[in-house]
Amino acid sequence: MLRVGLTGGLASGKSMVGEYLVSQGCHLAKADQLGHQAIARGGEAYAPVVAEFGRGILDDNGDIVRSRLAAEVFGRPERLERLNKLVHPAVFHLEEAWLAETARLHPDKIAIVEAALLIESGNHRNFDRVVVVVCAAHQQVERAVARDRMTAGQAQARMAGQWSAAAKCALADYVIDNSTTVESTLEQTRAVLGSLRRIAA
Repeated sequence: MLRVGLTGGLASGKSMVGEYLVSQGCHLAKADQLGHQAIARGGEAYAPVVAEFGRGILDDNGDIVRSRLAAEVFGRPERLERLNKLVHPAVFHLEEAWLAETARLHPDKIAIVEAALLIESGNHRNFDRVVVVVCAAHQQVERAVARDRMTAGQAQARMAGQWSAAAKCALADYVIDNSTTVESTLEQTRAVLGSLRRIAA
């Protein structure tokens, strides 16, 4: 089985690329969703995160409220770094479990993990190939504002915590430019998929 890491900056279009790859028979896990599992009650990172950030991040049922947790780290790089150090190992364990199960069930397939911080976390080293999706910085801000209802300032702050597109591309095996049309993006994605299939075979 070929292990592929898919990444890109905020609102760069990596989810669109991932959805297309799934439609073509690839298997996909999203690090964001695994992160939710990691901090859910019973998850590996739940107790460490509550111990670090306090019970003020919990609702009446004892569940972590992600918006409260986000408020604890927004604009505070040192606190965000601490959160990542608590959550990332748990996410990596979930990723590895998913990859192992996918390899067992679909040994001849392509397994993709979509993660915004794939390269920043160093986890890109655990994949056979890395795909980076990019677009212009102003497009990231515009798309994030439209999609996530955040302000331009919030989008820029989120982007400041991620590596630049150029830095990501330097470590990529494939770069998909999502700055023009959807069809152009999908055409590039089809070419990348063709290459990945040849490697997987």
